[in-house]
Amino acid sequence: MSGVAKRWFYNKRPKGDLESDTLALREVALAPLQPGEILVRTIYLSMDATNRIWLSEWDSYMPPIRIGDPMLGIMIGEVEESRNPAFPAGSLVSGIAPWSDRFVTDGAGFFPFPRFEGLDLADAFGVLMVAGPTAYHGLFEIGQPKPGETVVISAAAGAVGMLVGQLAKIQGCRAVGIAGSDEKCRWLTQEMGFDAAVNYRQGDLVEALRAATPNGIDVLFENVGGTCLDAGLTLMNNGGRVVICGLIASYNSTEPVPGPYMFRNMIMKRLKMEGFVILDHFDRYPEYQAKLAGWMREGKLKHRLHVVEGIDNALTALKLLYTGGNDGKVMVRMS
Repeated sequence: MSGVAKRWFYNKRPKGDLESDTLALREVALAPLQPGEILVRTIYLSMDATNRIWLSEWDSYMPPIRIGDPMLGIMIGEVEESRNPAFPAGSLVSGIAPWSDRFVTDGAGFFPFPRFEGLDLADAFGVLMVAGPTAYHGLFEIGQPKPGETVVISAAAGAVGMLVGQLAKIQGCRAVGIAGSDEKCRWLTQEMGFDAAVNYRQGDLVEALRAATPNGIDVLFENVGGTCLDAGLTLMNNGGRVVICGLIASYNSTEPVPGPYMFRNMIMKRLKMEGFVILDHFDRYPEYQAKLAGWMREGKLKHRLHVVEGIDNALTALKLLYTGGNDGKVMVRMS
């Protein structure tokens, strides 16, 4: 007998910001396992900015969640019971699953999560499941930075941004972050090793960024959009690369976000711009995770986790991403 689970459901379409009744937490009965199925106990649930897109009517990279359906997220859990030889009891499994403390699946779309020697499970999941591969693929496969170049990262204190800056430093580049407070900017330069950081809430962003990038910008790793993207485009060097990882400024907006007004620099500076979704590159995960885990063990890749306790607080945790209230990678510890 599989028992009962707590699960979040999409309850009401938000008008802009997520509301207290956007999602609803309910108890659901879990049916006994059928041949080929597994029962998973969720350990950690990843909170990602893209979750907001899944609740919208945008034409996205995956079908939106329908009202009444379970809320989805990327998770890691332990197999409690198994009738599927690919996922033995006691093994770790990861994938996109309901926001639920326990769930039953046939394993489709899930894969075993390795136990990385020398790394705590929270650290391994927080860095190696979403944020790390996203940072690695976007910077190295698309941005292709060369030693000595300048890399600018928006939302630099976020889960992906903090890693991009450090990877840029490993590559021998100058790393400049854009963040939303003086405290976050100090943390980026004093703890994460960024060469400079700019508070976009203070003064003229273009002029502040110009002062921080005296040799211009070669790679712009964009997580925000709006004024941050516009400022970056303004200061790009000839032949620069623009990596579009996220556009969080527009996710809760009820009106079109203006700009970029400097889009003409795509021509004037002969720029390349490319967007990506890391879910398209699961086949590269073993390669990416091995390199990232190695740098973590060597102390070259630091990170900060913002762990929220309990499934009851999952919606509150997600809201942190859109208010800037998080300090690092946001995860919910289910059990």
